[in-house]
Amino acid sequence: MIVTWRGWRILLQTCYDLRFPVFARNRGDYDLALYCSSWPERRIAVWDTLLRARAIENASYVVGVNRVGDDPGNSYPGHSVAVDFKGGVAASLPEGVAGCVRIRLSLEDLGRFREKFPVLGDADGFILEI
Repeated sequence: MIVTWRGWRILLQTCYDLRFPVFARNRGDYDLALYCSSWPERRIAVWDTLLRARAIENASYVVGVNRVGDDPGNSYPGHSVAVDFKGGVAASLPEGVAGCVRIRLSLEDLGRFREKFPVLGDADGFILEI
């Protein structure tokens, strides 16, 4: 689902969706993907890698918000992060910290990048049948 807020087109995703790039394929219809998750500590390296991959392959910002705490059998370390369209970490919370970080993302910078490197125009067309 894509929502618009203050001029930003935001793709809303949940935990497991991160593993399926087709669900996040940017057709030029969003600027930021937001993943809310309960990603366990034993697979946190995958979380970190996939968030950066989704940002790079979709030429968009990605924000991953992961829970902190324990359930029977699982520990959740956080690793909440904002990734820029080049895969760089724009902001993050330390491991195990539940909190809030305020950053400024730029639609202008994103637009300039997409103009110089119009990768979204070269993506394969497809129809997803569910």
